[in-house]
Amino acid sequence: MADSATRTAPANLYGILGISKSASLSDVGKGYKSLVRKRHHDKNTSNRAESDANITCIHEAFKVLTIRKGEEVEGSNHDEPKTPENSYHYRPSYEDEFVISSPKLISSTSTRVTPTGSPRTLSSDGSTRRGIYCSAPSFRDFYGNSRSPIGTDTPSTPTTQEPPISLSRITSKRATTPIIFSHTTARRKAEPIEKKLECTLEELCHGCVKKVEITRDVISNAGIIVQEEEILKIKIKPGWKKGTKITFEGKGDERPGMHPADIIFIIDERRHPVFKREGNHDLELGVEIPLVQALTGCTISVPLLGGDKMTLSVDDIIFPGYEKCIPGQGMPISKEDGRRGDLRLRFLVEFPTDLSEEQRSAVVSILKDCC
Repeated sequence: MADSATRTAPANLYGILGISKSASLSDVGKGYKSLVRKRHHDKNTSNRAESDANITCIHEAFKVLTIRKGEEVEGSNHDEPKTPENSYHYRPSYEDEFVISSPKLISSTSTRVTPTGSPRTLSSDGSTRRGIYCSAPSFRDFYGNSRSPIGTDTPSTPTTQEPPISLSRITSKRATTPIIFSHTTARRKAEPIEKKLECTLEELCHGCVKKVEITRDVISNAGIIVQEEEILKIKIKPGWKKGTKITFEGKGDERPGMHPADIIFIIDERRHPVFKREGNHDLELGVEIPLVQALTGCTISVPLLGGDKMTLSVDDIIFPGYEKCIPGQGMPISKEDGRRGDLRLRFLVEFPTDLSEEQRSAVVSILKDCC
């Protein structure tokens, strides 16, 4: 309709709006605004048909002149350096500020003529340039919810009465400040899950492979949480001690938006019926012998960790608290391949619980000069 109006435009378009031919785009808006308020049928109730005809004529003149003036503004700025935002600024008086922006966007509280962001026009030399798109304001901008006489040329979307805002500021921010939506939020890792792993002294001495079955929640390809059973193999190295930790990364339950937790197995020693671990590398073994062997010497069979035995002769007098050390029969030293700690024998002397008078006299006669 604007192209048709441009081709058949009468010579007195400026006269219709009451402005001169040298009027600026802002002056066109001022004249249109003033005439619409003055000629609207709400103020000319005596002859509604004539009022509607005048409004239609004013509306057409405004559309043609805004397009014409917009092209003049674009042409005058075509060879000039443009601002980084590729925008044009006009600053008339504050009271009569006007904005002509994308179609159907006119506010009485702004002073900017803004080219739309994406549409471009092709010039005669093949270069692209931004076009200025103008549109008549809705009559509701001036008369609230009053019915417009220009039926199809007004916006079809309803408007609400709100306090005036400056669209020029909003447009500027949108043109210069990028809005970035991040789709990569850092996922937290769940707290690790600790489990005890009980081992015998034999397993910690010679090493082994232990299998542990776990059940955990996993997220399927369909996004459903299901339970999954898995067998974890743990290689126990010779010389490991109580408190050693083995970590399986990401083997805990899966939860949306989180990394699966780690599972940490902590070595715990099962109590042994014969041996006791002393420190990291030594073993302790209690040996009971009768008093007569403690005084006269003895040969004993010493059990070793793993089921073997060795023979040990003791010629010393064994007293309470006496210890005998067997080198290299303790626990392996994990960081020193081939080396082992010691086996410490702690002797417990068994004393008789009952002696006759003759036995007592004989013991006294034998031992009276020993101390």
